[in-house]
Amino acid sequence: MATEIERKYLVRDPSIVRGLTGTRMAQGYVADNGMWVRVRIAGTRAFLTLKGKSSGLSRAEFEYEIPVPDAEDLLAHHCSLGRLEKVRYLVPVEGFVFEVDVFEGALAGLVLAEIELESEDVASPTPAWLGAEVSLDFRYSNSSLAKTGVVPAG
Repeated sequence: MATEIERKYLVRDPSIVRGLTGTRMAQGYVADNGMWVRVRIAGTRAFLTLKGKSSGLSRAEFEYEIPVPDAEDLLAHHCSLGRLEKVRYLVPVEGFVFEVDVFEGALAGLVLAEIELESEDVASPTPAWLGAEVSLDFRYSNSSLAKTGVVPAG
C-alpha cells in the first residue's frame, strides 16, 4: 500500500518563493466515500488520486497519471465537492524539499508549505519562514479548502 506522510505549515514569509518558477495547479474533488478522489492538472500533466483517512500524519495514497483532456472534463463537470487553484513551488531546505502552495481565487493570500517524510518520527527542518504547523487541522486540508473556499481564521 502507498502511504503519504506529511507535515503542513502556514508560511510566515511568502517571499521565500520570489524568483522561483512554480507549477500552476487546478484540482477538484470528485467523491468522498471514506477515500477522497481528487483530480489535478499540474502544468502539462494530470493525475487522479485516491487519499484515505489520516491516522496521525499518515494516510493511504494512490496516484495515477491520466490524459489531460479527461482531467479537464472531470474538473469542469464532476467536482461537486469543490475546486481550487494554486501555484506550487519547490523549496529545498537541508536535504528536504518543501512544497510551497500559493493559493489563488477565493483562497488568495493563503500560503502553505508541506513536507513529505519517510516516517512520522523523522525530524524535519523548521526554517524561519515557516509559521504554525497545521498538519492535524482538517480546515487546512486541500479537500476542506476546496469545499469551503474559505481561508480558516486563526
